[in-house]
Amino acid sequence: MGSAYKNKGVQPLLDAVTKLLPCPSDVENEALDMDNDEAPVILESDPQKPVVALAFKLEEGQYGQLTYIRVYQGTIAKGTTVYNMRNGKKIKIGRVVRMHADTMEDIEKIPAGYIGALFGIDCASGDTFTTPELNVSMTSMFVPDPVISLSIVPKDNKARINMSKALGRFTKEDPTFRTHVDDETNDTIIQGMGELHLEVYVERMHREYDAEVTTGKPRVAYRETITRKAEFNYIHKKQTGGAGQYGRVAGYMEPVTEEDFIFENKIVGGKIPTQFISSCEKGFRRCLVKGPKMGFPVTGVKVIINDGASHAVDSSEMAFQAAARGAFLEGYAKAKAVIHEPIMKVVVETPTEFQGAAMSLLNQRRGMIVGSQDEGSQSVIEANVPLAEMFGFSTVLRSSTQGKAQFTMELANYKQVPQSIAEELLKKAESEKKSAG
Repeated sequence: MGSAYKNKGVQPLLDAVTKLLPCPSDVENEALDMDNDEAPVILESDPQKPVVALAFKLEEGQYGQLTYIRVYQGTIAKGTTVYNMRNGKKIKIGRVVRMHADTMEDIEKIPAGYIGALFGIDCASGDTFTTPELNVSMTSMFVPDPVISLSIVPKDNKARINMSKALGRFTKEDPTFRTHVDDETNDTIIQGMGELHLEVYVERMHREYDAEVTTGKPRVAYRETITRKAEFNYIHKKQTGGAGQYGRVAGYMEPVTEEDFIFENKIVGGKIPTQFISSCEKGFRRCLVKGPKMGFPVTGVKVIINDGASHAVDSSEMAFQAAARGAFLEGYAKAKAVIHEPIMKVVVETPTEFQGAAMSLLNQRRGMIVGSQDEGSQSVIEANVPLAEMFGFSTVLRSSTQGKAQFTMELANYKQVPQSIAEELLKKAESEKKSAG
């Protein structure tokens, strides 16, 4: 027990770290060899070896971005050059500092086993810095797809500028936080892993950047997918004053589970010239962004083209992209599309006396209890619950357990939504289209 603010228990803690925890040379650290299918490579805590360092935290300071790094091998010194493994960019090291709480001390180098910070480095959290002869990475980061999105609207032009700065920084800090501008509404959309995740970033916009923004309702990251094989045979033909547009694309689409999208070319005899095959794939891929049924992203589709036709004058990349889009819409209409929703793995920790209340709350939210176990006076309940049912769950859980329960959640998988909910979503999408039109 202690208090950093009142300086209670701090020195015994630091003494314990020094005496009891291993020093860097006692720990075996591994990097991943990017030239050898991410095979593990043992790193040595040796300042003379080639550099391997990890950027583990970014901070916006008065002198620009401050990048905290941990050097696992070699030495990062002022004036040396390293490579960012993520983007291949060359970085020249400028100012090197050692941090002491909120003060900093300029130093010449950071040897293996030490933590320091760099100024003026353009990088993201989790990037690996190495010398040119090494092609290794400290992390093979799995970044899950976002499961929830919010629209945010700045109050005025000053807020818009500050919001843009904030979003630029946040997306660098956190690879699970994403942002884009909706083509139809021009709203700025932020996406993340949960309601609280996005609330924290909206609050940070207010507090750190003085960006007043209003938020729309949370939107669940539903997906569309097909359930059966369907054929297509589409001709795109357009004649204007000069050269026209012509392209025919034929084949079929079928559902797959292992990947979001697979494109397969089975054209023989040059019915579609080789230079236009990539245009066909591009046209199909563009259709996946917004599904024809509900406007949600389309996943789990394999497209095979096995026939087509071209024109010596009127065929072009644009014509075959348009033909592919038409072919996709034709096949999709016959492929019996359904909507899938994100299912969250929810773990609730609650005093045993409130176990029944917590289970009841999960059941009310279309949750499926996977298991529960008692650990002394505490119960741990694991359930799979649709994300759409989890909004506001923390408030209800607290009030039902006298504030003694807590929960965590992470994406488990995607499952088809029940028919009744699919119909509601369809009605809502049609209503939004009418109001937009």
